[in-house]
Amino acid sequence: MADMATLHQPAIQRRARPEDAAMHITVSDPVQHQEGMNKYTSYRVDVRPQATPPPGEHQDSIMMQHTAYSAVLRRYSDFFWLYERLHTERAGAVVPPIPEKTAVGRFSPQFIEDRRMNLERFLRRVAVHPELADAPCLDTFLRADDATFHAAKQAKGDVASTGGMSHPHQQSMTYQSPPKKEGLKRWFAEAKTSIAGDLVKSPDDDLFDEISRYIHSLDSQMKNVSHQASALVRKGKEIANGLFEFGLAFNLLGQSEADALGDALGRMGDTADRLSVLSADHAEKEMAQFEEPLQDYLKMIHAVKLALQRRHEKRLTYSTCLAEVEAKQVSLGKLQSQMGQDAKAYAAEMSLRRAQQAAEVARDDFATVSQRVLREVDRFKREKAEDMRRTVLDYINLQVDYNKRMEQIWTALVPQLEKVQLDSHSNAIAVSSNQDTKPAPSPTVASSENPPSTSVAQQAVPPPSNADPASAGMLSVQYRDPVP
Repeated sequence: MADMATLHQPAIQRRARPEDAAMHITVSDPVQHQEGMNKYTSYRVDVRPQATPPPGEHQDSIMMQHTAYSAVLRRYSDFFWLYERLHTERAGAVVPPIPEKTAVGRFSPQFIEDRRMNLERFLRRVAVHPELADAPCLDTFLRADDATFHAAKQAKGDVASTGGMSHPHQQSMTYQSPPKKEGLKRWFAEAKTSIAGDLVKSPDDDLFDEISRYIHSLDSQMKNVSHQASALVRKGKEIANGLFEFGLAFNLLGQSEADALGDALGRMGDTADRLSVLSADHAEKEMAQFEEPLQDYLKMIHAVKLALQRRHEKRLTYSTCLAEVEAKQVSLGKLQSQMGQDAKAYAAEMSLRRAQQAAEVARDDFATVSQRVLREVDRFKREKAEDMRRTVLDYINLQVDYNKRMEQIWTALVPQLEKVQLDSHSNAIAVSSNQDTKPAPSPTVASSENPPSTSVAQQAVPPPSNADPASAGMLSVQYRDPVP
């Protein structure tokens, strides 16, 4: 009988990932608060002192520069605030995906644990991200006390930290939101520019068009691959269930047989049951090491598409600012050509200067975001190409390991069944590895009366007892082997 250790061989070790460099950041101890409609889950976020890296090693993460320990409580909406703030403070960066919102089953133990793990991975990815590691909102999220963090969240689109950067369109650091009327006016202006299609041209437009086509094509192909991978995982789980039912059926069949055949059938059922356990474990590994990485790849592609969308928004804002400058220049020219309009002309000139300043800020912002997107797309291609290679390699190794273990279990069953010697009165044919199969002698013809040349047909078909001697002789001649 095969050793049960066959089912418990060491699992394939998880390969190192970039976010492992931020293991000093942890999300733990989920706690549920309140009841009813206001019920929510909080998580403890710890930042432990980071060990000093070896001499000459580059410190990619701002978190490596901190030596003080911090611990805060954050809920999912706080993580989501950080996710959105990163898009604002570092527009054009590929922000790592965050667990999606859900309204059903969000307080089950399994869901809470899965969300905790994904939130921890999100934080670690941000901490090692070259474009996001020094974002003010990240430091606020990790270290600010409750009052400061609440004030930062209420700031909406403005500054997230007292030591941070202001929004590109803000001329001063303030926690006040822009007037709703001003924002609505800006929205209408940008919508008008977008409908007109009169967007500012950039030398990199052809390059970004090529990037956009590449990302959309990659997204379509990866969706197909991910769908097929999910189908394979489902099929693996079905195989595991099928083997369990198969083994159960053979065990029940073996119990109905009281002889050696029943024991042999029971061995077959036990083997199938062990294989069902192995297949179920294999399906779980396929999901963790193949299906989920592909789904994560899809989310990263979506993050790249969001980065491209941020660049388009900055381009639209810059185009709108240029259109406003042009309109104000025309208005100022009309006022300057009229007599007695000096006061209005002066006000129009000041408005034009403010519009020109806003256009310059928008131009710089557009250029900064464009360059950031180019860096991020280049990094995405490098890192994700390596991730895909390793994911496929891990999948192949997983299949090789699974099939080897399946073969071992099946192979161990063969000699066990070959050693089974069935009773001669059984309905089945006796099988033995030490002797050939021989039929039982005929009950009407003694074996000692058969000459060595007598064929098997003569033993199996004796002449009828009520036949006359002549016919008996004919039968004897008919079934006798020819004498050489």
